[in-house]
Amino acid sequence: MDVELLTVGAELLLGFTLDRNATHMSRTLAARGVRVTRQVTVPDDVDAIAGAMADGLARADAVIVTGGLGPTPDDVTREAAAAVAGVPLELDEDALAQIRARFTALGRREMPETNAVQAMVPRGASVLPNRRGTAPGLWIETDRGLLVLLPGVPHEMRALLDAEVLPRLAEGGDAVIGSRTVRTTGIAESDLAGRLGDLGGTLGVATLAFLPGVEGVDLRLTAGPGRGDEVAAALERAHAVLRDAVGVLAYGEDEDDLAAVVLDMLRERGLQVAVAESCTGGLVGARLTAIDGASTVFAGGVTSYANASKVRDLDVPADLLEREGAVSEAVVRAMAAGARRRFATEVAVAVSGVAGPGGGTEEKPVGTVCLAAVVGDAARAVTRRFPGGRREIRERAAQAALDMVRRSLLDA
Repeated sequence: MDVELLTVGAELLLGFTLDRNATHMSRTLAARGVRVTRQVTVPDDVDAIAGAMADGLARADAVIVTGGLGPTPDDVTREAAAAVAGVPLELDEDALAQIRARFTALGRREMPETNAVQAMVPRGASVLPNRRGTAPGLWIETDRGLLVLLPGVPHEMRALLDAEVLPRLAEGGDAVIGSRTVRTTGIAESDLAGRLGDLGGTLGVATLAFLPGVEGVDLRLTAGPGRGDEVAAALERAHAVLRDAVGVLAYGEDEDDLAAVVLDMLRERGLQVAVAESCTGGLVGARLTAIDGASTVFAGGVTSYANASKVRDLDVPADLLEREGAVSEAVVRAMAAGARRRFATEVAVAVSGVAGPGGGTEEKPVGTVCLAAVVGDAARAVTRRFPGGRREIRERAAQAALDMVRRSLLDA
């Protein structure tokens, strides 16, 4: 089955609300062998919604719509669906009773009359009961194809998708689409593509997509639709080839967080880590402490933003700062050593840089970041230049600091 996703709401087009519904539906449907061929977003306008529905049904077997099922005047998805189906809206007494019961369960004596409009459904539609809200979903089989209407509230949409929509779609077959992701960091997308070369023939039926982001480049393998065991076997073979080609650049898979990977490596080795941060302002420590159980291996950190703090709190020599500058490999080595002494750890990492938008020079432009890691008696330092604005530079620097610990542990 080919499906188009239609999300409704001016707030999505204006950028005030991030469309997480389409992302969740795409992943969920793909796992069930349903191919999502297009995602469309339209404003709260009857003609725009109806037009998008009709266009979608002309291209795909079904259109799944989220949003516009509320009780306010701008919620017009029901009207648009009725127009596309060529049928009138009618009051569904069972749906109305369920909405009233919802308000009673919430301790409300009466349902606001404005909510009665949510029980208006296109003639012939099947009502999908919403146990988490007042807007029921709708399953509408038309001469053009299938329309499925779901509420835009994410937790309501997800519950209806799982409980009502997927079981109905599953009646059409048991094919699945599977995917696996190899997560890399420390290399640009173009450089990674050059390193991998043409893997097409060695990946079998699986396809490879490059997904760059602030934290690195994710490599997404996809196979199917097909039988579940066949898809899983194809992905396993392709994953082995890809992981071997990527080598040390890969730090994890799927939803793995580099901070969690680093903490696990430290825990396995019985080591503790300390951090010394300047331009990242505590981001490295925040990444580590966001992971449950970090206290067993993360000893603490110092945010030495000012030079005086580097001298006072990390014992960085003042003459070294004056001679080399705060953004230098010599200084971050001293910062890492100071953090290791201060917290009595075996491992330490330090970062200092020019995050911008000001402060850059010809020798050290905005985006220049120096990093150092110490594991036992072994120390290393590097200078990197990151693209983007202040936020992106800081986030890239924090990721690079964590990766430096990972690689140092591998080498050790």
